[in-house]
Amino acid sequence: MFKEPSRTVGRMNDEPRWLTAEEQLVWRSYIEAATLLEDHLDRQLQRDAGMPHVYYGLLVKLAESPRRRLRMTELAKYAKITRSRLSHAVARLEKNGWVRREDCPSDKRGQFTILTDEGYEVLRRTAPGHVNAVRQAVFDRLTPEQQKSLGEIMRIVAEGLQPSEAGADLPWLR
Repeated sequence: MFKEPSRTVGRMNDEPRWLTAEEQLVWRSYIEAATLLEDHLDRQLQRDAGMPHVYYGLLVKLAESPRRRLRMTELAKYAKITRSRLSHAVARLEKNGWVRREDCPSDKRGQFTILTDEGYEVLRRTAPGHVNAVRQAVFDRLTPEQQKSLGEIMRIVAEGLQPSEAGADLPWLR
């Protein structure tokens, strides 16, 4: 993170709260690990199923949903991506025969994304390799206490970042 040199202009209250040297190390370690982990999981899923990690996440969410279906807006919200990016992803998954779209009878503008039997089968075949990649990359490297701490820390961070929908510029609303 860039730290601007001190200035004498402005009030003290205007100064950013720069990260300490220790906080810088923690932050940079997090960024490096998150980037490497996402790349690791993307490579594993591309190799095993020909899809990026974000597509796998969409299939998992559909598999866990009632009747293996979700409205497109809910799927975009879950994935934290724009509706345009979701539409592109669903089109690629549709081309593979892994999902299909269906118009929403109660809302002429809405659509459902439905996981097909073929998509479910791809997910079933891919899941063991994916869980193995996750286990090797994260859980096998941590003690049970570290795993618990990591979970608690990530829950605190996620809860603090949960946006309120009122007036927010959220990706899934774009």
